Amino acid sequence: MNTSEPALTYVYAVAARSPGLDEVVGRLHGVAGTSLTLLPTSGVGPGSPVFAVSRVPAADWNGQALKARFEDLGWLEATARAHHEVVEALAARTTVLPLRLATLYEDTARALTALHEQHDLFAERLALLAGHTEFGVKAYIAPATTGPDPPPADMTSPGKAYLRSRRAQQHARDDQYRQAAGAAQHLTDTAARYASARVRHPVQSGPLAGDRDGENVLNDAYLVPDDRADDFRAAIEQEAAHLPGIRVDVTGPWAPYSFATPPPGPPDGGDLGAAT
Repeated sequence: MNTSEPALTYVYAVAARSPGLDEVVGRLHGVAGTSLTLLPTSGVGPGSPVFAVSRVPAADWNGQALKARFEDLGWLEATARAHHEVVEALAARTTVLPLRLATLYEDTARALTALHEQHDLFAERLALLAGHTEFGVKAYIAPATTGPDPPPADMTSPGKAYLRSRRAQQHARDDQYRQAAGAAQHLTDTAARYASARVRHPVQSGPLAGDRDGENVLNDAYLVPDDRADDFRAAIEQEAAHLPGIRVDVTGPWAPYSFATPPPGPPDGGDLGAAT
């Protein structure tokens, strides 16, 4: 980027300062190939919150430009990947609070002001997330079928045959959803033995689901202590093996995207309490 061009400050994450973090950040490239730096708070000791930032051209990243760019799927995918790679590189070195894609400030001074104003909140959250990573647990049921064949025509009228077939199909689907609800509870109970917290995300549909062979019926994120990660995954996979008709995917470990900020209120199935 030409340093004479007007620029905005792009923030990837809040990170806990740790030895060697400056060197790691100095080797990274972020969105649009930009280099990264750290913006510190007044605290300089280990664990103090810092912003990982890039300087990006204002003409390409102002509100009007972003409105058009977010409709460009190619640009959006490349930008999201670059953002994620920065966050994961930071998470491999220290505790991070990932920020949303395209978190921007007009200049470095405004970014520093925001960091200072929220210093205590950031420090508290970083302390809570230290030594934890995020895992995803998704459950799928088979897609709906057309149901059983209708009775032969000589046994009933076409209209009655159709209604009977539809009722049988609906009953089968209802049974499948009841089975899925029971499976979800079993998975939640199992995860609670190892995870510190849970966030229940909306189930995915269409292209977001990423699976044409099943319907997503559970989409949870768990915050898991690092020393329990292997046990968490093994327990979920063992439980999944005993859930007929349900496929379970475990993803992670990830940087704690789902737990970067406190929930606005007591969420449905939120804090699980301390793992025991």
